[in-house]
Amino acid sequence: MNGAELVLKTAVLNGIDICFANAGTTEIPLVAALDGQAGIKTVLGLFEGVCTGAADGFGRVLDRPAMALLHLGPGFANGIACLHNARRAKAPVVNVIGEHASWHRDADPPLCMDIAAMVGAVSGWKRTCRSARGLSRDMAAVIAASSRGQVASLIIPNDHQWAECGGIPIVTASPSFEPVDHEVVDRAAKALKTGGRTAVVLGGRALRHEGLMTAARIRAATGCDLLANSFPGYMDRGGSLPVVTRIPYFPEPALELMTRYDAVVLAGAWEPVTFFGYEGVPSHVIPGGTMKIAIDGPGQDVNEALEALAGSVGRAKRMTAKGDSVAPGRSSLPAGPLTPETVSAVVAALQPEDGIVVDEGLTTTFPYYPLSHGRGPHGFMTIAGGAIGYGMPCSVGAALAAPARPVINIQADGSAMYTVQALWTMAREGLNVTTLLCNNGGYRIIAMELERAGLTDLGEAARALVDIDDPPIDWVHLSRGLGVSATRVDDARALAREMKRAMKEPGPHLIEMMIKSG
Repeated sequence: MNGAELVLKTAVLNGIDICFANAGTTEIPLVAALDGQAGIKTVLGLFEGVCTGAADGFGRVLDRPAMALLHLGPGFANGIACLHNARRAKAPVVNVIGEHASWHRDADPPLCMDIAAMVGAVSGWKRTCRSARGLSRDMAAVIAASSRGQVASLIIPNDHQWAECGGIPIVTASPSFEPVDHEVVDRAAKALKTGGRTAVVLGGRALRHEGLMTAARIRAATGCDLLANSFPGYMDRGGSLPVVTRIPYFPEPALELMTRYDAVVLAGAWEPVTFFGYEGVPSHVIPGGTMKIAIDGPGQDVNEALEALAGSVGRAKRMTAKGDSVAPGRSSLPAGPLTPETVSAVVAALQPEDGIVVDEGLTTTFPYYPLSHGRGPHGFMTIAGGAIGYGMPCSVGAALAAPARPVINIQADGSAMYTVQALWTMAREGLNVTTLLCNNGGYRIIAMELERAGLTDLGEAARALVDIDDPPIDWVHLSRGLGVSATRVDDARALAREMKRAMKEPGPHLIEMMIKSG
């Protein structure tokens, strides 16, 4: 048994059952070892961002890590934007990065980079394997670290992968959490019971079914509002689950919302701040005079902290903890041209029960979230870190994580070009992903930010950096060229018809939606 075989045996024994890979020469031993390793599926991405984004999507859906196998520093660099999103989503992802042979690195070969420095930008845990004898220990450790809800990265020199490792025991490791600080939890409970207006901002695992039901008990006992950051990584929605209000993207409505509260409790959530710095607008949207308490610290389990908070606030006083009185059922389908409102209404009406909606529609999907309250149970993912191009790779990972759950990816056109190679992986794997491509011919979110800055009369040079319709991108032919069936629609009724057809047929589909510009 060589080092690569030891790594994979350790991975499988510690729960890794899928590997998204774009491997190179330094990973050849691992590629060869995958041939003889049962229990782990291999998926090729034609660009490293597809691999890391798919690992992110897989981790978000199942709350356990997949492995991304990457080639040296440049390979990791190609996938780092999607890993940034995974970090902000608190998604479990295991990166294995092949490094030059330990005896060759000092020669400074052309592909040599400071990989350890780069992985630190997005990894909550990182390590470089120092000897072949430590491979199993290190692999078990990276998986355990990732399973706590973070990106974790292991760098393995090529010579260690080739080394003879017979007789080295395979290590198993379980994720361990730091104990909850009950003094902090009790302070939060006291703040929620003071009688003022309060809110709990949920994030990470707190937005899954277990955490949401616990949060509903807390709300029932205290009357607090339940909020989430503007772009949650993964959220269970619908059915008996409580409705959670997302903090708005733009600063003015976000500030207006948060100034209502006397106390805010953070549970697995990032402290809400404005997406960008705006002159005269505070960065932090929770006012300075508002009591603010985070009940989970680094390495702690947010659901354990939530459960402790629920116990501390006591039983319900004013309402039941079952959910919200949002009327279930499906709204009538709209007619007319495709606009953000009609697109969002069609998706909300037709999304399948227990499906997964991956939202990278950006400006097109602002109306979707409130329109989809009260629908059947479903999963919902957003661009947690703001690095565009996540939607299609994340959909690949989501579909592989839950093959029985149809995936709808609402995808902005400019962002789609960052990781368009994901369509090829969808076709190769036969994934049930329906991509709704929002074609508005430009980076509309940038245009909106320019308008906010008062720059409404753009010259030719500035306009050339916002519009992407000269030449126009033919998404139908591009998608078909990558193996995915595609069609084009320009009104709401045609979108509804094609969505119904796509979701009935197995395999991936792309529907190019010609959005009417406002």
